This record gives sequence, C-alpha cells and structure tokens, in this order.
Amino acid sequence: MSQTCIGLTGGIASGKSALERAFAARGIFVADADRIAREVVEPGTPALAAIADHFGNTVLDNQGRLDRAAMRRRVFDDAQARQALEAIVHPAVRAGLQAQCHAAAGPYAVAMIPLLAEGGGRTRYPWLHRICVVTAPLDVRMARLLARDGIDEALATRMIQAQASDAQRLEIADDIVRNDGDLDELDQAVTELDARYRMMAAA
Repeated sequence: MSQTCIGLTGGIASGKSALERAFAARGIFVADADRIAREVVEPGTPALAAIADHFGNTVLDNQGRLDRAAMRRRVFDDAQARQALEAIVHPAVRAGLQAQCHAAAGPYAVAMIPLLAEGGGRTRYPWLHRICVVTAPLDVRMARLLARDGIDEALATRMIQAQASDAQRLEIADDIVRNDGDLDELDQAVTELDARYRMMAAA
C-alpha cells in the first residue's frame, strides 16, 4: 500500500503520457483520471444514473451507455450544463484516484490528472503530497496537437484556451518538468524525480 501520492498534470500536448510511461517503466503505479472518468460512468454506476436523471435519457445510447458525443454537444457551449456534469463525475473520479493510489504497491504512486488546476488543485486533492507539472512552449504544444489529432489550428487554439493557463498550473507546482527537448532529457528528469519521491516515501 502506497501512502505517498504524487499528482501529475500539464496542458494538452505537454507530454503527460510520456511521463506516465517513464514512471511506469520504473515500476511506479500511475492512476489515470481519464480512464477512471470512463469507468465511473459505466452502466450500473451511481454517476451514470445521476447523469441520466439530470440530463435525461437523450444522453444515453440504445444500450444504456453514456453517449459521449451527445454529452459533449450538450455541455460544450453551456457552462451550467458542464458544471452540473462535473459536479456528478469529478467526486467519483477523485475517490477512484485516491483509492487506486493508496492500494498501489511500490514506494509511491502517481495520479495523472490533466485538469488538476481546473478541478480545484490542492483544495480538492488534499491527499497529494506533491504536484508535478509538465510544461512545454505553446508553439511546441500546438505543433504536437496538430500532428497528433489531425485538426486545424483554430480548433487546436480553442482546445488549449479551454484549459487553465500555464501560470495557473505552475502556481500549484512543487516540481516542474520542461518538455521541450528530446526523450533522453525527459527520461533524465524522471530519473531525478523518481529518486526524490523514493526518498520522500522512505522518510
């Protein structure tokens, strides 16, 4: 059971997944908020029942699963609807992250939370011992996003602007990884963080 929990966050296309793989390669368990967010709205879960109760069955497909495309359309330009959805899903995700991290084997566990700054930071995640923020210059992130998702620049810009700013993320950071170099540099940064976190856990 791991009592030391590290939060990992960063903007879209900043390199969170690369850090996740680097920590996992060192035997560290990584709980993924996005994965848990999908699990907590599976058929039969309290969160899905609450979503259907609030938004109606039009957000469910013909198999009773959440119709993600319909849900996205519903909340994309409606701040109140988005807040209502988040009020249902986010507590379940936070609970799932904490449970998975505390149950993990190893000296410490990592919780990958893309929207950590947007989701309340330390106030909502008081069980995180440190927060690691991965960052990269805006032009680098933009190029990665365009190449990765095959979208146009206007949509990529909207996706980046919909998230917290770099300044807001850095405000909650204990550790910062600047991911604008090659994979060897990123791996070295994780080696140093891993050593630091293992010492913390041992203490």
